[in-house]
Amino acid sequence: MLPAALVAELRPDTVRTETVGPGVHYHRVRSVESVERPLAIHLLEVERSVCEVGLAVGVPADVGAGEGGFARVSDIAAEYPGDVVAAVNGDFFSAAGYPVGAEVGPVGVRSSSASAALVVRDYREPWIGRTGVDVDSERLSGPEWSLDGPRPVQVVGGLPELLDVGLRVGDLEVSARPGFAAARHPRTGIGFDDERIWIVAVDGRRDGYSAGMTLPELTRVFEALGVEEALNLDGGGSTVMIVGGQVVSRPSDPTGERSVVNALLLVNDPTLCR
Repeated sequence: MLPAALVAELRPDTVRTETVGPGVHYHRVRSVESVERPLAIHLLEVERSVCEVGLAVGVPADVGAGEGGFARVSDIAAEYPGDVVAAVNGDFFSAAGYPVGAEVGPVGVRSSSASAALVVRDYREPWIGRTGVDVDSERLSGPEWSLDGPRPVQVVGGLPELLDVGLRVGDLEVSARPGFAAARHPRTGIGFDDERIWIVAVDGRRDGYSAGMTLPELTRVFEALGVEEALNLDGGGSTVMIVGGQVVSRPSDPTGERSVVNALLLVNDPTLCR
């Protein structure tokens, strides 16, 4: 069941909820008649008490450390060597196929840039903030975590950070980049508190179906979900959500799902409970 505060914020006409993995629930929310502009929003609710479900960074199958490259999120998820419950697009990227922010994933460090990012330790311990990779010491700034260990520390960049200890981070770049932050676009983001992780994809740029959201509107969604930390990931034509190997959102590009440089995966692995 969605939190009452989120229902009040979105005023949905329809809500469809499905359990798609251990402690993982997919919510599809449509608001059409009850709001001034149509919205279609996809939410993954992850119960953090379920030990076998965790977060991982996925990259195109044919890239190595330091290499650029593109693939669709659905292909990245399909080629991941494990059970992927769901996936969304990750960081912003350059035309050469490199992430804009820091990235540490299955091929190691592909970008050491300091940026706002999601850092995940042991697949199940998330952290959001500004971080970068010190390649020489193999440590991250910010959480000050070592990349060494029996299970990998993984990093996917984004921007901007939306919530920090429950408070909005500045003006969410509305003043500096109004075309990006104050206009409605498809959006992807992640937030969490001590009990739940929420991954959100908002369809947009589809007249009569879904208008998208501004960054303040996306932040209000995370505030209504009660999260303490939240990060905006790449959006626009990159926004996509995969559940059970199927695209459940409606990408805005006329050609469908866009190729991106990395993905945020929700994986099911009983060995994570050890």
